[in-house]
Amino acid sequence: MIDLVLHVIDDYIQAHKAVIGLVILGFLFAGFIMERFPAAVVAVLGACTFLFLGIIDSDGLFSVFSNTAPITIAAMFILSGALLRTGTIDAIAGFIIERAKKRPKLAVVEMFLGAFVASAFMNNTPVVLVLIPIIIRLSRATGISSKKLLIPLSFICILGGTTTLIGTSTNLIVDAVARDSGLDGFGIFDITPYGLIAAVAGTIMMVLFSSWLLPGGQVSGEFASSDESDFLTELTVRSRSTAIGKKISEIPIVRRPSVNVSAVKRLSSYIRHDLEHHELRAGDRIVVRLDLTELISLRASEDFKIGIVRSGDVGPLGEELVEATVAPSHPSIGNRLFDIPFLGQLNVRILGMTRYRNLPRSDLTNARIHAADRLLVTGSTKDIQRMYENPNLFGVGQTKIRAFRRDRAPIAIGALVAVVALAALNIVPLAVAAILAVGAILLARCIDAEEAWGSMDGNVLVLIFGMLAVGLGLQQAGSVDLIVTQLTPFLVDLPPWALVFAIYVLSVFMTEIVTNNAVAIIITPIVIALGQDLGVDPRPLVIAVMFAASASFATPIGYQTNTLVYAAGNYRFTDFFKAGIPLTFGVGLATCLAISFWM
Repeated sequence: MIDLVLHVIDDYIQAHKAVIGLVILGFLFAGFIMERFPAAVVAVLGACTFLFLGIIDSDGLFSVFSNTAPITIAAMFILSGALLRTGTIDAIAGFIIERAKKRPKLAVVEMFLGAFVASAFMNNTPVVLVLIPIIIRLSRATGISSKKLLIPLSFICILGGTTTLIGTSTNLIVDAVARDSGLDGFGIFDITPYGLIAAVAGTIMMVLFSSWLLPGGQVSGEFASSDESDFLTELTVRSRSTAIGKKISEIPIVRRPSVNVSAVKRLSSYIRHDLEHHELRAGDRIVVRLDLTELISLRASEDFKIGIVRSGDVGPLGEELVEATVAPSHPSIGNRLFDIPFLGQLNVRILGMTRYRNLPRSDLTNARIHAADRLLVTGSTKDIQRMYENPNLFGVGQTKIRAFRRDRAPIAIGALVAVVALAALNIVPLAVAAILAVGAILLARCIDAEEAWGSMDGNVLVLIFGMLAVGLGLQQAGSVDLIVTQLTPFLVDLPPWALVFAIYVLSVFMTEIVTNNAVAIIITPIVIALGQDLGVDPRPLVIAVMFAASASFATPIGYQTNTLVYAAGNYRFTDFFKAGIPLTFGVGLATCLAISFWM
């Protein structure tokens, strides 16, 4: 009896699987919009549903893992992580912020131009993540509201990502789906002319409309105060330092965007004015505020002794590096940091301290201890172990932040350039070039293996694999053919340019309410089949999907970079709507006209 029921159910599914596939797709869209579960979870559940109903089998499910797009995307995430680890992005930002002191408005333009170029050749999501705090610092340096800069940062990086095949995961996915459907693949720069036209149109719309519609004011919250993440430390000029006799403005360290010099202490007197022209002497102590990554990077400096030490000298590196928080019951609260007891008992060095929103105005040595002050300490394994046993310190543990590896920056840059060159010249496929570059940067220690795997966005990769399985299920169920059959009568009489506009409008609307990668995977095979059914070259239609699936400007949920600045800038949902609508129309019109012109 049970076998008979199962047989009847199976026959029903097979007879109506095209409609069932569309029902599953509808539930997927509802899941994406409601956001009760992460998008990756919704995609996996959709793939499991197709598998459970027998529309795809296990071989079909596992076949999606042979798709080169997710592998290429993962490799590009790692290459982006290497550029961050080697301080390449930080160095570029530092150069721009330095120029902001003289020509503020030009510096903003340069920052956005740099973000645009960077997003064209590395994944735009980590670019935005790194540039958010730098944009906020640039805002303070120029006096321009940070809320006027953060949303444009996301928009610029989205536009930059559309200018090459590797700038955004969306482009790589559309290319992979198109190849699987029998079309010729795209080269790295095949879409560049359209991307540049879209970028020009988007820039014009931002300048004319969006900049006036954005809210004013400064960011509050996690990214608002540099003091929340900055550490106070002091750099003592060594007797054989190459910095002796040089002006502070000539020292490369202080020109970095995360380093702010507040004073120089010589003997018992402070120098706080005209610091840029102050010439350094041996023994001078430079009082600086800087972020944790920069502080850890300075441990290897041969020119400066970092932090304070009272009981011997543990050297510039030390065996261990930990963070520790001062307990509210600490007996030294209110006293100088130099007088904290464990400095006299252990052979350790305090490299720096941080305090929520209220860093001391003095130097590190004379800073008064407050409860919950966080200290960065280096020393021998034996002495650090004794810190774990100190009841007046809690949260003692190794820091997860790592130093920049600036000496390996040329290798990381060279690896990215090699990927672009090898793929552009068709010497090797893009996926192969990206994997070879990952192997090179791992071998050169531009980034450690653990950091490399951590730099990959697991949610994005799982979402892509899940949606590839969903796309396969829709094709095998006949849902794609059903959609094409229903749409063909309405589109058959449209000229090619109108068809491009129709596909673009549909895709961009879905992107705003769902997610870019899901839309790319679902819509691409539909427009390819539609183009073939109508006797129209499907390649321009695929390009329209490629751009529309990234052109999410009107909501903070359609694209990852929008979500990042939405949280960082404490924006309202309607802020994106007001600023993004002009771009949606301007970029869409320019892109569709460009595609139609070259059809």
